Amino acid sequence: MDIFSWFYKRKLSRWLRKIFNKKNAKIGLYGPPNAGKTTLANRMIRDWSGDIMGPVSEIPHETRKARMEEGVEIKSDGASLNLDIVDTPGIATKVDFEDFVKEFELDEEEAKRRAKEATKGVVEAINWLDEVDAILLVMDSTRDPYSQVNVTMIGNMEARSIPFIIVANKIDENGSTPQAIEDAFPDNPIIPISALEGENIEKLYNKMIKHFG
Repeated sequence: MDIFSWFYKRKLSRWLRKIFNKKNAKIGLYGPPNAGKTTLANRMIRDWSGDIMGPVSEIPHETRKARMEEGVEIKSDGASLNLDIVDTPGIATKVDFEDFVKEFELDEEEAKRRAKEATKGVVEAINWLDEVDAILLVMDSTRDPYSQVNVTMIGNMEARSIPFIIVANKIDENGSTPQAIEDAFPDNPIIPISALEGENIEKLYNKMIKHFG
């Protein structure tokens, strides 16, 4: 499919959603492994429905298949937004089974299985870009924001005209520097939060309603 056909298909899809009054905005949670995507998904769903999306782990690529929670309504300052939340696998430029063996002491068979599933998960996450209406790009504020994953994702979303908010996560941790993310990407909306503690989460909800509504 050439670039003109792709843009036509995407605009037609958005136009059809408006015509048929699609109620829920499909919001994808993207970012590198262990940035806190599932923790944020769990926070959002628990805040508004009392449920959770799934388990989290210190081992990278715990989420190896996209999961969606439908019909989550968030509210802020008297406004609301109906969401289908898509928690995607972590985006990585390389998945090596030996990293699971050396860093997390998994046996070789389990490490190879996890690496294979994680690689498929990256492909699935990229494919979901054609389905989502907007994105929360989750970054770990304790790490250098100038990573290949972060830069590539922003370029990809801008090229596809997908609205997004950068979530500078983990501001509760030592060494957190959300200002570094703001300095790295000054032209994009950025909200510093702690998905684990819920710090600043209301500001994120307010921004989502204004930016995605």
